Amino acid sequence: MMSEGLRERSKARRREAILRAAYELFADHGFEATTIADIAAAEVSPRTVTLYFPSKLELATSHFDAMADRLATALRERKEGWTTLDALEAWLRADIAEADDLDDLHDRMLDLNPQLRAVTNVRLTEVIQEGARILAEERGDAPDDFGPRMAAAAAAAVVSEVCHHAQEANIDRAIAFLRAGLATLDGEPAGS
Repeated sequence: MMSEGLRERSKARRREAILRAAYELFADHGFEATTIADIAAAEVSPRTVTLYFPSKLELATSHFDAMADRLATALRERKEGWTTLDALEAWLRADIAEADDLDDLHDRMLDLNPQLRAVTNVRLTEVIQEGARILAEERGDAPDDFGPRMAAAAAAAVVSEVCHHAQEANIDRAIAFLRAGLATLDGEPAGS
């Protein structure tokens, strides 16, 4: 009989194999042209694919949704004394450290399927807007004030760029950019 831990690891490996097969097919043939049967033929039965991923769109966005959930959790559950920006920086560094070839394959799939990039951008915007609400509360601003909205827009651009160009130096520059922007919103000259 298979132990619970072994069963979970086996399910995780199967899930990742399905993702890899799907992302390769989406990148090579396009999202619209690829069927669940095509994905299944590479790894498992069509029924198994739909047990793990009820729809093709859910399959295509699964990896990104997991990343967005980790970001939302990092912002909501930040360490005592940390600012929203501190939590964002820690999340970026952890996410970059854990990046693997599935991330590269996912990016390639998004590059070749703009409709999927649009879906992921909407999800990222939702998470960043949640971050703007947290930032507004942290700063004592109303969530729809100019400062939190501006910071959220800049943070969305930073997250998108850093995730696609994952390097420590880019994180350092991106966080410095956001900190300078927040200082400017507070009326402080940049670099103070």
